[in-house]
Amino acid sequence: MSSISEIDTEIDAVSETPVLIDGFHLFLDALKLNDINTIFGLPGIPITDLLRMAQAEGMRVISFRHEQHAGNAAAAAGFLTGKPGICMTVSAPGFLNGLTALANATTNCFPMILISGSSEREIVDLQQGDYEEMDQLAIAKPLCKAAFRVLHAKDIGVGIARAIRAAVSGRPGGVYLDLPAKLFSQTLPLEAGRGSLIKVVDPAPRQLPAPESVARALDLLRNAKRPLILLGKGAAYARADADIRALVEKTGIPYLPMSMAKGLLPDTHELSAAATRSYVLQEADVVLLVGARLNWLLSHGKGKTWGQEKGPKKFIQIDIAPTEIDSNVAIDAPLIGDIGSCVSALLNGIGSDWAKPSIEWTGAIADRKAKNFGKMAATLAARPSPMNFQSALSIVKEVVKDNPEAIVVSEGANTLDFGRSIVDMYLPRKRLDVGTWGIMGIGMGFAVAGAVVTGNQVIAIEGDSAFGFSGMEVETLCRYNLPVCIVVFNNNGIYKGTDKNGSGGADMAPTVFVKNARYDMMMQAFGGVGVQVATTDELHNAMKEAIASGKPTLINAAIDETAGTESGRITNLNPAKAIRK
Repeated sequence: MSSISEIDTEIDAVSETPVLIDGFHLFLDALKLNDINTIFGLPGIPITDLLRMAQAEGMRVISFRHEQHAGNAAAAAGFLTGKPGICMTVSAPGFLNGLTALANATTNCFPMILISGSSEREIVDLQQGDYEEMDQLAIAKPLCKAAFRVLHAKDIGVGIARAIRAAVSGRPGGVYLDLPAKLFSQTLPLEAGRGSLIKVVDPAPRQLPAPESVARALDLLRNAKRPLILLGKGAAYARADADIRALVEKTGIPYLPMSMAKGLLPDTHELSAAATRSYVLQEADVVLLVGARLNWLLSHGKGKTWGQEKGPKKFIQIDIAPTEIDSNVAIDAPLIGDIGSCVSALLNGIGSDWAKPSIEWTGAIADRKAKNFGKMAATLAARPSPMNFQSALSIVKEVVKDNPEAIVVSEGANTLDFGRSIVDMYLPRKRLDVGTWGIMGIGMGFAVAGAVVTGNQVIAIEGDSAFGFSGMEVETLCRYNLPVCIVVFNNNGIYKGTDKNGSGGADMAPTVFVKNARYDMMMQAFGGVGVQVATTDELHNAMKEAIASGKPTLINAAIDETAGTESGRITNLNPAKAIRK
């Protein structure tokens, strides 16, 4: 039996034992301290317990069937919220699966952090064959904006802070954070651990444009005869919606939105030149680029698209990165700074005596818009059987008009191309699509992110080929009971379902799928709603019911397999054979 003094000694020893915190909890506390409360990912060694703990501590953990789609969800979340989306993966193969999404996020300027568990450095560096051994940091570096590794629990706060700041500052992008497995079990005294965490202050500070740059840009606009404002997805990300609208309306300058900038002003706005895209790009003499790059999507600012034979154009470009200026053509008036500050500076310099563009310019645009709308109206009113892309998209157009808060996700060659010009958007940041790279497979990841981070209805318009890249994630939609209505435009193949095997053999042509596939049954298999439709009336009713119910729904829309064109509207990128056998 212990004496009283022995018991007192034991109590004192216990009371003096420091309270500890481990790497798991330091990591989660660092995210929560920075108002990050959602993780997209896929559990496995060494992050399974970490994801369990995150959920237990009140964070939202959305678990996918494939890391690439979790990464796409994180990227879309970054675009929609302005905070870096978080994707967590296991080591080596899981990391590599997430890497495509990370590279795509960087190219699209979406803030995202890919966080992967990794093997132990001592073994990796000597290539001794650890479990899923890979030097992940070295592989990630060329494909993202920044990459960091944390080796000690006391540095977790610094690692998270640096990753957040790198993801959202300047031109946003993807960041990789490498966390070796043994980091999570390291401990620190509780107070020292909490003291090591960092609340990031002003991670994306304003960058004001130089006054002389603003004056130069205004001078060009003031003397333009046929000015045009071109809005890119960077303008949507900037959340300078009111000032961008004011700039358009006060100057009276027609504007052209790129696909993810649709809705910054309603597509029905009188100054929208979207219906006369070819004409305004060729005829404009001064073009103001707001959050848009002169990349392949804009023919690099050159050639017939821009009416080069009619003489050179003058460009004003707003960009936060000076290195982007002159990347394809000479920029006459670079305006370096964040979009909000630059647009505000332009507005302040306009004054009350600004002369709006001539009626000759705006009237010519209005006349062509009216003619093009007339042609399109006749096309959209037609009701062929089976449906074609235009007749089916006319229904999507009506449904989106009735539900302007819904987020539209779109991918596929013809489905995307036709939908971009047919389906009007009315509010900013409501359209997500394949972006700068034009890659397929973003559909279900983006749809999940849209539903999770906004709580809004999502309408995903998918080509049957594009849907195949991420279709298994319909189980994810059902598991989390997300309000997503998927419409698969099923024309039995890639581009069309009509190709033949050139050898005469039994194999189907490489662009042809199983005929009349029932994608709707995939959704039913996981407890969602699956509907097969063949007419525009059936499509309309099915979409209305899906939105009214808020249930995960997949509508398999049978489209004429002869409809569509090779590679949509980018046929010129598909090399043709030079020699006939």
